[in-house]
Amino acid sequence: MEANDLQRLLHNMMRVRRMEELCAELYTQEKIRGFLHLYIGEEAVVTGVMSLLRPKDNVMATYREHGHALLKGVSAKSIMAEMFGKREGCSRGRGGSMHLISTEDRFYGGNAIVAAGIPQAVGLALASKKLNEDRQTVCFFGEGAVAEGVFHEALNMAELWKIPVLFCCENNYYAMGTAIERSQAQLNLPKKAEAHNVTSQSVDGMNVFEVIEKTKEALDFIKREGRPCFLEFRTYRFRPHSMFDPELYRSKEEVIKWKEKDPINFLIDHMKKKNLISQEAIKSLGKKVEEEMQEAINFAEDSELEPLEDLEKYLYENDL
Repeated sequence: MEANDLQRLLHNMMRVRRMEELCAELYTQEKIRGFLHLYIGEEAVVTGVMSLLRPKDNVMATYREHGHALLKGVSAKSIMAEMFGKREGCSRGRGGSMHLISTEDRFYGGNAIVAAGIPQAVGLALASKKLNEDRQTVCFFGEGAVAEGVFHEALNMAELWKIPVLFCCENNYYAMGTAIERSQAQLNLPKKAEAHNVTSQSVDGMNVFEVIEKTKEALDFIKREGRPCFLEFRTYRFRPHSMFDPELYRSKEEVIKWKEKDPINFLIDHMKKKNLISQEAIKSLGKKVEEEMQEAINFAEDSELEPLEDLEKYLYENDL
């Protein structure tokens, strides 16, 4: 991989990380309200997968989707305005943190219901297949979704009907706040997909190179075979489940241990060892990210709330 490609990966990982850090700060200032689920620690997954997708490809995500929206092409300004509940936001300020969406960028949400995006992704992929469109469809969800019945129904249908969709399970081991070994009897998640004859594999989700390698293999397989594929990305969120989470279910020592595998530091260390980046270049990327995010915050601050007379708009399809 060329130095420019690696710098692009690092830049995007830094963009996701900094946006999430600032969202946490803005939440404590009550500029962002409602629920807020941060992605800090998992940046290698979304950055690696998105680096292989095209603007015309479909993406579904969960309520921990800020980074997914950003790297799919939704502007930081549009995302931040949505967080602030402003009408210039990507969901007109009506969705907030958990319901980012941009049909122009083929990013079909943010979804507050666990596993709800999985059958929707199957539907998107089926539509593309029926229309003979050259599109990939990728669906992100957490390991908690694997325990839902609709996960099995969707994978069964995808394999039975030969629907080309990539299922990306971001396994951070705790779902909301329950360790996976306390909630699921089968801890080998690929086996659950294989029960429906779906080709599956586990991936080190803290290593962006492995994420890219295994995702490329999966996307190539889907395109070649016209069938679904399941990838389990073993990753870890450094922050609690949400801003309301007291985080009593795991030890501080465990979190510190996982932080030693920080995906951004991993990439920087690799690039430095190969003499592919300097400290000055890293600072330059950081400055570029800071400027982008500050512009987004300024935009959100200056944007307007919906007027009261719009309260009953967009309730029905013909209002759109």
